[in-house]
Amino acid sequence: MADAEKQDGIEVPAENHQADGAAGENNEEEEISAMKRRVAEMEKEAAKLREMQASLEERGNDLQQDDKNDVDSRSIFVGNVDYSVSPEEIQAHFQECGSINRVTILLDKFTGQPKGYAYVEFTEPSLVAQALVLNDSVLKGRNIKVTPKRTNIPGMSRGRGRGRGGFGRGFHGGRGGYMPRGNYRGGNRGRGRGGYAPY
Repeated sequence: MADAEKQDGIEVPAENHQADGAAGENNEEEEISAMKRRVAEMEKEAAKLREMQASLEERGNDLQQDDKNDVDSRSIFVGNVDYSVSPEEIQAHFQECGSINRVTILLDKFTGQPKGYAYVEFTEPSLVAQALVLNDSVLKGRNIKVTPKRTNIPGMSRGRGRGRGGFGRGFHGGRGGYMPRGNYRGGNRGRGRGGYAPY
């Protein structure tokens, strides 16, 4: 037995030792291939879930936009509303136009006081035309402004510029200053800190 090896005092033929090693490698390869199959299945399921999620979000956005457009087509904007007017008074004022779903008086988010305008949602879009007749009517001593509700387009702003005191708006490029009328010959009177203007 030249090909035999001794393990713990027992002679084992060399072919058996090699067969055990090959069987171990086959088991590891089978486990690895099984794991690869499971990972591939999981990736397929994840891709299906992503597709389903995207289609649901797309349908949801379409439904939301359609619903919002529908509500906006049935609504009017009421401006110059007295601050003490209640939703019930606005509803009573527009009751002759038809059935009303909802009256919303907008409030300032910091103070909780009314902003002076409201939205009225009717049950039918045809009632909006009847409500527009009440433009410049008097509600609690004020002439109210009635217009169809405008639908906001996401991502579109009204383009009011950069607001007050933007760069390059002041006297000679100063920071937020102004140029008075007449023959003014003074220096830069912008809102800076003393004489220090880093920009």
